[in-house]
Parts: sequence; structure tokens; C-alpha cells
Amino acid sequence: MSFFKKTRLPAIVLLVASMACATPSIFPSNENEISTAVAGTVMAGQTQDAINELLTPPTLQDTPTLIPTLTFTPEPPTLTPTPTLVPTLPFTPTLETPFITVSVDTNCRSGPGKVYDMVGALLVGEIAQVYARDPTNNYWYIRNPDGSDPEFCWVWGKYATLTGPVMLAPVFTPPPTPTATATSLPTPKFTVEYTSMDSCNGFWWVELKLRNTGGIPFKSVNISIRDKITDVVVSDTADGFINLDDCQTKSAKEILGIGETYTISTPPFKYNPESHRLFVTITLCSDKGQQGTCATEKIDFEP
Repeated sequence: MSFFKKTRLPAIVLLVASMACATPSIFPSNENEISTAVAGTVMAGQTQDAINELLTPPTLQDTPTLIPTLTFTPEPPTLTPTPTLVPTLPFTPTLETPFITVSVDTNCRSGPGKVYDMVGALLVGEIAQVYARDPTNNYWYIRNPDGSDPEFCWVWGKYATLTGPVMLAPVFTPPPTPTATATSLPTPKFTVEYTSMDSCNGFWWVELKLRNTGGIPFKSVNISIRDKITDVVVSDTADGFINLDDCQTKSAKEILGIGETYTISTPPFKYNPESHRLFVTITLCSDKGQQGTCATEKIDFEP
């Protein structure tokens, strides 16, 4: 062995020994410590890689493919048209329905005749449906125009105008005639007579004297007067009793009491009916407005 080899070996041994004393933790004492150290190093590296990945913004290649969002557009609702309500009109006279009107205010009674009680009145200008007729075709069964009890009543056809198929209306048997009793109301009764004619400013009227001969006072009057020559009819209804004397005087009486007499003036003509045959119908009632108990009289004369 040469001198060089002899001197280098001790130096290497001394160097290794000094390094071991200066850094004791570099080399673990056994294999387990070596494995633990290696595992810790690997985990630390993986943790650092994860942190770096979170902090590093994604590149274009890392961006996920976007799925397009579908937008739902609802179809417009189908509108159902609202039906238009047609208003119901009040009944209108037709050719299939019989109707009645009167030219003079006419009483409507509980039966077809004067012996029955008056329960209403069909006035001029009113129209009523005919529901039935009596066997003589002189009275017509209608709904009570006054809207009171009873619901239906009989109207006399003397001053009536009938339209439609009136003869197709059923025939009703009249109710029993009311029987007078000791407790029945006194009978309304009066007389009428022609006294004179009067005029003013081109109008002419007739003066009639009324006398209450019944058992009740009267408060209203209806007068209808017809010129049989010209067929002109004038009529009027009033509460109380009025007398005209030329163009100067006018007097009135509110009630025609039992046994009293009073002269009234008829509705005027627009011409002089002197020497013409006149037909007058007068109805007096115990209440105002041609209500209550009524009586009717007629006279035929030539002024």
C-alpha cells in the first residue's frame, strides 16, 4: 500500500465523524423513522399542490362546457267570450194575447155585475191582459189594476176596446152573488137631472143636478158625456164637485153628503152642442180617486 492511500482513509473517517457530530438529525436512527419522514414529505408536497391548484385560476381548457338554459315562454291564455245578457223587456201586447183598454174610467168588481163589490178600477190610458170572460161576453176577467186584494177582478165592457183573440179566452162561471145581510154597508145611491147649458170663451158645458139618495156620502165623481150627433166624447174625474157659472164664478163642494143636492158642470165641448142628443154617464164613489163604494147613473137628453 502506498503512502497516499494510507493517509486518505483516516482523513475520510475523520470527516464523516465530524459531520455526524455537527448534524445529528440528518440521518434517522432506524428504518421506521426513515418511512415516517418520507411519508410526511410526500403529504406536505400533496398539500402544497392542492393549495396551489385552488389559488391558480382555471385556464380555458379547464372551463366546463356550459349547458344552454332553455327559456319557457307561456302561450297566451285562450279567452272565453263572456255572453252578453239581453235585458228582459216588460210584456208587450201581441196578436196572440187578448188585451183591454177603456175610454172611460171603469170599475173592476169581484164578479161580473154591479151586485159585486168594487175592488179596483181600470183607468183611461191603462192596458190589461184578458184572462177570461163571462158567459155573456159583457165582463172581462183581468188582473186587478190597483194591485190589491183580490188579485183578479171583472171589468165591464161597455166602454172597452178589445184587441187580440178575446173569444179564445176561457169562459169563467161567475162567483155566487153576494147576499145582503143586516150588517152590510148602506147602499150608495143618487139621482141626476139636466138643468141647463153654460159657456165661456168658446167652450160649452152642461149643468147637472145631483141628489144623494143613498146611505153613504160621496167624495169623487167621474163624468163621461157623448154627443150622439158628432160622436165626440169628453170625460173627466175629480175629487169633490165643481160648478162653473159663466166665466165669473167657480164653486166647489168637497163631499156630497147623505140627502144633499148639488149642481155640477160637465167637461166642456169646444163647440155648441145645443139641440144635439147627449148621453151622460156619472159614477160617484165614497172615497177619493174613484175608490171605495161607487154608484153609476146614466141619462139621455137634448139641451
